[in-house]
This record gives sequence, structure tokens and C-alpha cells, in this order.
Amino acid sequence: MSLQTILAVGCGGFIGAVLRVYLNGLISNKVPHELPFGTLGVNLIGSFIMGILVAYFMYSTIFSLHVKSFLSTGILGALTTYSTFAIESVLLLEGGHFLLAGTNMALNVFGTVIMAAIGFSTTVSLLK
Repeated sequence: MSLQTILAVGCGGFIGAVLRVYLNGLISNKVPHELPFGTLGVNLIGSFIMGILVAYFMYSTIFSLHVKSFLSTGILGALTTYSTFAIESVLLLEGGHFLLAGTNMALNVFGTVIMAAIGFSTTVSLLK
């Protein structure tokens, strides 16, 4: 892996991490609840955008490997919060909130896959 790719991922990671904190706080303040909707929101948004990007990358050659790495591994890798989702689920389980923990896990796992599929298929349809 080249130094340029590493720097692209690092710069994108900075942006994605800042976006994650901002969006997580925004969503959490707008939708206060015991379920961590801020984390769910950034995972759904990030997965949707990842679906769009991967589909676009398949049909377009205008982006270099560095730009692709910056956007996907960098920004979206830092934006989505599966490690946060995992520990929040553990804490819900530890607190005896089994239904909330199960709901949180199901929404994050299935919701992100569904959003990635929607983003991907919508973009493929538009680009064909």
C-alpha cells in the first residue's frame, strides 16, 4: 500500500470521525430514547452512502484508488460505528435490557445491509 493511499485514508478518517460525532449528537438530541438512535443513524446513513459509492465506482473510472480509499475506507470507515454499536449492545445486555439490546442489534445489522442494498441498487439503476 502506498503512502498516498495511507494518507488518503487517514485524512478521510478525520472527516468521517468528525461527521460521526456531529451526526450522532444531532440525531441523539432530536430523538432522545433509551435505544442509541444516534449510532443507528450514522450506521444507516454510512451504509446507504457506501452502497451508492460502490455502485458508482463499478460504473465509473474517473476516481483514482486514492480517492476511492479516501471516501470509502477513510470517511465512511470512520463514520460508521460498529464498535460503538457493539459496546452499546453489550451495555444494554449488562443492564438487563434484553429487548432493547435485541432491537438495537437487529436494526443495526439488518438496517445497514438494507440501506447499503438500497443505495447500491438505486445508483446502479440510475447509471445504467
